[in-house]
Amino acid sequence: MTGPTAEWGVFGGSGFYDFLDDTEGFEVVDVDTPYGPPASPVTIGEIGGHLVAFIARHGRHHDFVAHRVPFRANMWAMHSLGVHSVIAPCSVGSLQPDIHPGQFVVVDQLVDRTWGRLDTFHDVGGPGPAGPGDGGVHHQTFADPYDAALRTELVAAARSIGVDVVDGGTMVVINGPRFSTRAESRWFRDMGWHVVNMTGYPEAVLAAELGLRYAAVALVTDYDAGVDGQAPVTMEHVFETMRANVVQVRNAVVETIARSVVQ
Repeated sequence: MTGPTAEWGVFGGSGFYDFLDDTEGFEVVDVDTPYGPPASPVTIGEIGGHLVAFIARHGRHHDFVAHRVPFRANMWAMHSLGVHSVIAPCSVGSLQPDIHPGQFVVVDQLVDRTWGRLDTFHDVGGPGPAGPGDGGVHHQTFADPYDAALRTELVAAARSIGVDVVDGGTMVVINGPRFSTRAESRWFRDMGWHVVNMTGYPEAVLAAELGLRYAAVALVTDYDAGVDGQAPVTMEHVFETMRANVVQVRNAVVETIARSVVQ
C-alpha cells in the first residue's frame, strides 16, 4: 500500500467534527473512492502509538443530513487506508425512561428502519471489496452487527475515565431527517428497543462487508417523543447536549485506542 495508512478509524457524528487537529504531526489527506469523495477530508494522526484516521460523518460543517451521508465512500476510504478497527460515536434519543441524557450506550444490536439507502458494496457489476468486478451477489452475515471485543474495550475504557456507560442495548435506525412521531416512538419502546438514531445503518453492515471491526458508542442527547411525559425532541436540544458532552466522547475514544496493544 502506498501513501498514508492508519490502523484505527473514527467517525465523528453530529457536533463532533474535529478529532485529531490538535495531534502532533497530523495530516489531512483527500481519498478517492469508487463511490465519490467521503464526507470530509481524512485527518490522520497518532494516539498512543497508533495511527488513527478521522472522518466527520456529516462533513466538517454538517454538509450531509443523515439520509444523504456518503456511507459507502466514508467506509471505503477507511478501508483503503488500511484501517482494521472503526469506532463510531453517534447521538441517540432514549426510548426507555431508565436510559438518561448524558449517558453513553455501547450498543450490541441494531434494527434497520431506513429505506432507499445504498447499503452494500456488492452491486452486480460494480466495484466490490476485492476491487473492480468483485461486486457480485453476496449475503453478509450480520447477526451480531458490532464486534464483541471492541465493544468490551470501549466499555472498559469509558468506565476507567468515569463515564456513565450502559453496556449493551438495541439501536433502531430511522431514515430521518425528521424525528419520530409519538406513535412510532411508543412502538419502538414497546418493542423493547433502547435508543433511536439516524446514521447507524448502513455504516455497520458496510464495515462488516469489508471485514472491519466496528463498534458504536452512542451519546444519549434526549428522551424520544414516546417516553412518557417528555417534550418532543428538537434539533437545537440534540446539538446542545452533544456540545456539552463532546469532550467526554472524545476522551472515551482516545482512551480506547490508547489502551489497545500496538500491532
